[in-house]
Amino acid sequence: MQNIYSSRPYAAITAIGGYLPQGRRTNFDLEQVCDTSDEWIVKRTGIKERRILEQGLATSDMAVMAIRDLCTRYDKDISDVDAIIVATSTPDVLMPATANIIARKLDLKNIWAFDMNAACSGFLYALDMGASLVETERYKNVLIVGADNISAFVNINDRSTNILFGDGAGVVWLEPSAEEGVIDAFMQSNGDGREFLNIEGGGSLYPTNDEIFTDERRYLRQDGKVVFKQAVQSMSNACRNVLKRNQLDIEQVDWLVPHQANKRIIDAVGKEINIQEDKTLTNIEYRGNTIAATIPLCIWENIKLIQKGDLLMLTAFGAGFSWGASLLRWMI
Repeated sequence: MQNIYSSRPYAAITAIGGYLPQGRRTNFDLEQVCDTSDEWIVKRTGIKERRILEQGLATSDMAVMAIRDLCTRYDKDISDVDAIIVATSTPDVLMPATANIIARKLDLKNIWAFDMNAACSGFLYALDMGASLVETERYKNVLIVGADNISAFVNINDRSTNILFGDGAGVVWLEPSAEEGVIDAFMQSNGDGREFLNIEGGGSLYPTNDEIFTDERRYLRQDGKVVFKQAVQSMSNACRNVLKRNQLDIEQVDWLVPHQANKRIIDAVGKEINIQEDKTLTNIEYRGNTIAATIPLCIWENIKLIQKGDLLMLTAFGAGFSWGASLLRWMI
């Protein structure tokens, strides 16, 4: 795609980092607390294990570890960062923003920092906004964080959710580039899915100090059948839209990096857009669904497979509903 603003830079990912907690929740662990089995879980989700953050730590702690991993791996100076966008559905506290807390922990002064909540689509939304900041030359070094401590909101006895979700954080560093890095993004949302995937308690509608704040509203709730159907349809359509408007065929895409929600969803999207099965990157088997962290963590853990110049299609679907797809050229 030609840059019509020839005097302006492209935005490119120049570094990536990740963090996974040490704690593990296996299918055997879940067999002890609810009516399920390893065979049943693997068949329906493809998940064998999830990472669980230890008590006393929060989303910001995982994000800080991921950022430090990035700086170490790519010899980046954290003091160069002038903006942080944190995609999360599980902030440390309602306010201030988790991005502010991260800035304090990293001793970053006077930077532009805020949180974005688009659920499982959050990383793609944040990546699109961060790329815009770089392309308009308002900011030069932007961290895009996807991080969620979702296990804190999962009812361990609820088989519809406890088999799916785990904790983690991933981050990318965006900066100006003469070559196109982040090529395109297609994001959409509506309110049709509010009742099918949510955490109702703790907001202004159901505050914690009110008698209507019940245990049912405290935890993540999901209607799996509805979410499955909508996720496959929305992610597939988003990918096709991006391909069409960039005049590309699916064969030109080197890697599909889908949101790691469920292995059956991942496989269904791959078939819908007709991409080769071995061109889809996954890490769901031992990570589960880490919400906004799934896409950067999946890239981070599969980094040895990706070559500089490869074309990546990222796609996600989350509560709301929200969904989208991004197209980028790998520049590392």
